[in-house]
Amino acid sequence: MRHPNIVEFEVWGDYGLFAEPILRVGGEKCTYQVPTYETLKGILSSVYWKPTLIWYIDAVRVMNQIQTEVKGIRPIHYNDSRNDLSYYTYLKNCRYQVRAHFEWNENRPELAKDRNENKHHEIAKRMITKGGRRDIFLGTRECQGYVAPCVFGEGEGFYDSLAELSFGLMYHGITYADEAYSTQTQAAMTAHFWYPVMKNGVISFLRPESCPLHKRLGDMRMKVFGADTGNFSGLREFGEVT
Repeated sequence: MRHPNIVEFEVWGDYGLFAEPILRVGGEKCTYQVPTYETLKGILSSVYWKPTLIWYIDAVRVMNQIQTEVKGIRPIHYNDSRNDLSYYTYLKNCRYQVRAHFEWNENRPELAKDRNENKHHEIAKRMITKGGRRDIFLGTRECQGYVAPCVFGEGEGFYDSLAELSFGLMYHGITYADEAYSTQTQAAMTAHFWYPVMKNGVISFLRPESCPLHKRLGDMRMKVFGADTGNFSGLREFGEVT
């Protein structure tokens, strides 16, 4: 199904680090070969996001050759001010085309008056043209990224002629409490895992609820918006979030 509010953009940067969350606790980090669903969703949320909507990443196209580079890093300890020498494995010369769309967040009925599809779609496209509302990072803060509009599928990609490439079991993303889609994901953080396959340079993403493996990470409360909560105090007066 092709949604009417689709956005297409290109994101690129000198380096990227798309690591499994368990590797982010400390020590040495090693990137996946391709960006995760959660990373691309985070990039798009940095471009434009409102609690009224949920972004869904439909597909990513890998434009440049997958290459890695190992760097010596001196991360600071979590429990004191000392540091150690660690080796981080980054992707280099990253460039991707992304197609995504948004749907209304049914967990937020208090924001129903803000469900103006044309408004959010036009703002999102303008923000992509402007390079995003917030800084763009390719997986981690030291990997600065940039975005610009594109037509998904245009231009030559390095893997256009590669029929199929599988990446094995891979982290997909996290469903937070405010984006719950079932009773099992309500009031919880739920991680999803899947088996991505790249076909002619394109990875088509499953929706979070369609992933074959799920893991409940813990309890989580959903933040409620409204004038009586102190969040978006003008919500009732203006009838929408601006």
